[in-house]
Amino acid sequence: MNRNSLLMLSLLCLFVFSCKEEKATAQNENDVNAASASLRAPAYPLITHDPYLSIWSMGDELNASPTKHWTERDHALTGVLQLDDKFYQFLGSESKVYETILPASDEETYSVSYSESKPDENWISTSYDASAWKTGEAPFSENESMAKTVWNTDDLYYRRSFDLETTDLESLYLKLSHDDNVKVWLNGVQIADINGWQNSYKYLPIPEQAMQTLKTEGNVLAIHIRNTAGGQFLDAGLVTEAKTQTNSIVKKAKQIDVAFRANQTEYVFDADGTQVNVTFTSPLLIEDLAIYSRPISYINVKVAGKEGQQAKVYLGASSAIAINQPVQEVEVSEYQNEGLSVLKAGSVAQPVLEKKGDDLRIDWGYLYVAAPAENVQQYVSPAAKGLEAFATGSVQDTDAETTGKNLILNTVADLGKIDAQGAEQVFMIGYDQLEAVNYFGTSLKPWWSKDGATMNAELGEAYANYNGVINKVKTFDQKLYDDALAAGGKKYADLCVAAYRQAIAAHILVEAPNGDILFLSKENNSNGSINTVDVTYPSAPLFLVYNPDLLKGMLNGIFYYSESGKWKKSFPAHDIGTYPIALGQTYGEDMPVEEAGNMLILTAAIAQVEGNAAYAKAHWETLTTWADYLMQSGFDPANQLSTDDFAGHLARNANLSVKAIMAIASYGKLAAMLGDTATAEKYTNAAKEMAGNWKNIAADGDHYTLAFESEGTWSQKYNLVWDEILGLNIFDEDVHKTEIAYYLTKQEDYGLPLDSRKTYTKSDWILWTATLADNEADFNALIDPVWEFANTTPDRVPLSDWHETTDAHKVGFKARSVVGGYFIKMLKDEQLSK
Repeated sequence: MNRNSLLMLSLLCLFVFSCKEEKATAQNENDVNAASASLRAPAYPLITHDPYLSIWSMGDELNASPTKHWTERDHALTGVLQLDDKFYQFLGSESKVYETILPASDEETYSVSYSESKPDENWISTSYDASAWKTGEAPFSENESMAKTVWNTDDLYYRRSFDLETTDLESLYLKLSHDDNVKVWLNGVQIADINGWQNSYKYLPIPEQAMQTLKTEGNVLAIHIRNTAGGQFLDAGLVTEAKTQTNSIVKKAKQIDVAFRANQTEYVFDADGTQVNVTFTSPLLIEDLAIYSRPISYINVKVAGKEGQQAKVYLGASSAIAINQPVQEVEVSEYQNEGLSVLKAGSVAQPVLEKKGDDLRIDWGYLYVAAPAENVQQYVSPAAKGLEAFATGSVQDTDAETTGKNLILNTVADLGKIDAQGAEQVFMIGYDQLEAVNYFGTSLKPWWSKDGATMNAELGEAYANYNGVINKVKTFDQKLYDDALAAGGKKYADLCVAAYRQAIAAHILVEAPNGDILFLSKENNSNGSINTVDVTYPSAPLFLVYNPDLLKGMLNGIFYYSESGKWKKSFPAHDIGTYPIALGQTYGEDMPVEEAGNMLILTAAIAQVEGNAAYAKAHWETLTTWADYLMQSGFDPANQLSTDDFAGHLARNANLSVKAIMAIASYGKLAAMLGDTATAEKYTNAAKEMAGNWKNIAADGDHYTLAFESEGTWSQKYNLVWDEILGLNIFDEDVHKTEIAYYLTKQEDYGLPLDSRKTYTKSDWILWTATLADNEADFNALIDPVWEFANTTPDRVPLSDWHETTDAHKVGFKARSVVGGYFIKMLKDEQLSK
């Protein structure tokens, strides 16, 4: 054979091998991405374990903005690839770091002149004589526990005089926290006019016109704040932005794909011909509590490109992940353990379980960043200097212990020379809360550490079993997707994937003093309640499908509250406290029919899924009290709140009546499962009689009303869904058929409104309502607009369950567990297939 023939044969073999390799690679990619949602998520989950460890990318591109906690406070993760002498950012963007010019009260006590009565018109000028005004220390508030100066009038006028060392400032920001409406002037130039309130500090850029008025002596910051409702608060300062050298050195890698699955989010980037795959895995495998409860996520970075390129990967994690406010001081330690290099950061103060509320981040316990120690260097730096040191080649080893504010935990992994096959690096992010919940006076550790496990041991275990965990995740994610696809089609499967991590990560798993499992929700972005019954109710389907023990963990705290005698009413509490302090209900008003109905229905759902009523039997006396309450007060509800409390009070609520009827029938079902035929017949017959009466007084021609005998109104009757799922058969079949037909005439572009009062909706309830449909076409017609909302909403936050159906804006709520309700169709199909 001549040389040319040999060359042609070689090229042919190479071509065939390349095609096979490309086909295999494509097949592998298809396998990996088969369970991926196709919608553009409102926000992409990255590190999601519980209400405190919850980090998201809130945009289309991973490297376009800082990663954030669900409360939208920066919890920055930064990732950069070095290829030879070039740098490509693939994760996050550096959070702005501010240097103080004029401290607010969170940094330093200061005094101002103030008046509670309206002053002369020129009070904002630098020349105004305020010597007759009062003097007080900030902050100002009506809450004595928060205030240095108590303010409880409608208006407050504030003047703060200050000098500057220099007026040569490239940028200037107003640092402001206020409740309620404020107007702000700097040297007589207005720099802010804001209606509403902001209970954390916002940084507002000050216009050039105002900056030009700055002088070294005699500047004045003037504020008028007006209280309009609720709380009162005012604090302010001035800051400038710290500058770094990285902008001119580090180039953004080009994002070419993003895929998210139930437990993973994967991005693909191009760095001038080199491919970078970044996969975030939070293994929330709730069928395996040992893996699920371990608060450790993986970040896998795979780099494949031109052979011979020298590659390093940088990961930076902000100490903000371990504090509530940026001014809190942090201590960081650096050490090696079980072959891992570890950085550990936590607040110096460690105020364990001292705070409760909604818009809060954790400031006790410790953040961990770990990677296999071989070819890894870790260091601690000020926030503005971590990436800069890496990009400029000025990394220096730091002390084993470092203390400061606004720090970055930096890890650099040397991948050596790469090739087309690629090199991988695994990082781990973990958090040890030490104590997770104050449960009626007892501090409870997270589930994973209740028997004495340590984070160092868990990090070692998580890394040693990395491949096994990832394989379990891929298997679970594929099955979830396939099951959702079979139940409701592609868009329904997308919504379930989008809901999975969010729903689970709004809970914390702990063990009660009596050994009960407690799976306690935080009512994110609504009021911060812990273990809210009417949040448990909509989120329950996910847990009924995958682990009903976790639903028991959502009910156990409420049962204990009643059975211990701490709650003495004949219906369940709304909640057991404000997260993470569970000392008893803190919500200001009861929801008697709502919560009694929820607890009875969900207890019956557990029995249905498990095939026995053992759990109900353990709480039978309490369930009987609640069922009897509903027999007396449930059918025609008095003027009260339901789970849709944002819509206000409503008497004779037809949908709430359906819930009561379903609950009474559920109690009858449980009695039958326990062999009590007489009780079963009594409550089942009562439910059927009520359903017949309901049909008569709720009827309004071609549909049923929002409230009894309220013609011209309508509402989603989502509570009807249990009639078929639990096999109750209480309502005539034509009720749900009539309602579905009517709903299809009331849809807007982004969903079916909740009822006739407003055009907003709740997406969890739409999924329940759609599940009432008895054909695929009607089901899809109802859920497709919800998919469109999630895919197009301009509000880039973790999925909102309360949105406007006309323009896809969120009305309120984000990151809540109630999206677990999307799994209702899967639950129905599972139960009907038995």
